[in-house]
Amino acid sequence: MSIQNRDKTDDNVTIEAAEAIKIHKVGIKCATITPDEARVKEFKLKKMWKSPNGTLRNMLNGTIFREPILFNNIPKYVKEWKYPIIIGRHAFADQYKSTEIQIPKQGGKLKLVLESNDKNSTKTELLVHDFKGEGVGMAMFNTDESITGFAHSCFKYALEKNYPLFFTTKNTILKVYDGRFKNIFEELYRTQYQKTFEERKLYFEHRLIDDMVAYCVKSEGGYVWACKNYDGDVQSDTVAQGYGSLGLMSSVLYSPEGFYLTEAAHGTVTRHYRVHMKVILLK
Repeated sequence: MSIQNRDKTDDNVTIEAAEAIKIHKVGIKCATITPDEARVKEFKLKKMWKSPNGTLRNMLNGTIFREPILFNNIPKYVKEWKYPIIIGRHAFADQYKSTEIQIPKQGGKLKLVLESNDKNSTKTELLVHDFKGEGVGMAMFNTDESITGFAHSCFKYALEKNYPLFFTTKNTILKVYDGRFKNIFEELYRTQYQKTFEERKLYFEHRLIDDMVAYCVKSEGGYVWACKNYDGDVQSDTVAQGYGSLGLMSSVLYSPEGFYLTEAAHGTVTRHYRVHMKVILLK
């Protein structure tokens, strides 16, 4: 799954990898390059291919659990953290399966349109923005099926670890989108998991993402933190570094269908390599 081979196969090798994992139930993946403009030019790529991690996660519909690997002789940057903070990242859709558009200089009206599968329903059309000039737009989505699978995985993982579970959104702003996540989590907890959590003297709590970030820094750890896709991408690296190293973190994708994918808990270190090569050339 090198960037060269993904380019050669028009990224079909990534799709084939996901299909193979579905057959064999398990996969092992090393860190890969998600190209930017500079990498497209450097490797003479056909296009700026999407993240292979995003493609695999979307096809497998899994939750990524990232847990720090603790060593007594590796100092923590956040001294208060005595116990692991496990990030449960929803690995489906949102920004990672979004559709983007660049608005031309003449502007125009950007709309969201839903054409219902029910022929008796009318078309829903919402104005996103009336552009007077250049800009950008994006549409993203998620499904109740995937959110429900994400919630089940997080509740079960928290019980397996015997840790409380926090779930974070920004539902005060994204009242419909994030509100749907919150409602599904709370309904599943109330109807299926609350009794077991309380019997073990554990708890589930929804918090705003900014409130949770502040709490995280001053906490001792010892909980599972369920995050939406983008939040989990950011916070997993923040937590890993806080415990001492980006490299000292396990990363396992688990799907409700029972597929497992182990992967690097961090991306490539391209920038550091470039600096290293420049030093060598200067010498």
